[in-house]
Amino acid sequence: QVQLVESGGGLVQAGGSLRLSCAASGSIFSLNAMGWYYQAPGKQRAVVATIASDDRRIYVDSVKGRFTISRDNAWKTIYLQMNSLKPEDTGVYYCNLRGNWRDFWGQGTQVTVSS
Repeated sequence: QVQLVESGGGLVQAGGSLRLSCAASGSIFSLNAMGWYYQAPGKQRAVVATIASDDRRIYVDSVKGRFTISRDNAWKTIYLQMNSLKPEDTGVYYCNLRGNWRDFWGQGTQVTVSS
């Protein structure tokens, strides 16, 4: 079974930075991509950034130039460096792993950006 554990969320003022981490464990036989999603209060979960097995990175338009997704060499940890944070970035951030023919999710980490 694959497990994902996020960390690094917290409270930050607008314009500040946070770095989220997601540690993956378990047997990953077929990896397609990993990524970060977020869910704002009262909204559906939405993609923020993904990194595919070929290292191709995709960002939602609202975070381009501010957020950077990266990974370690072993694909055991991915990161989301978030700079120039805005109040609208507030929400629960979830790590996703698409592999072994299904999606896996972490428990989420809260990010709150105050104005």
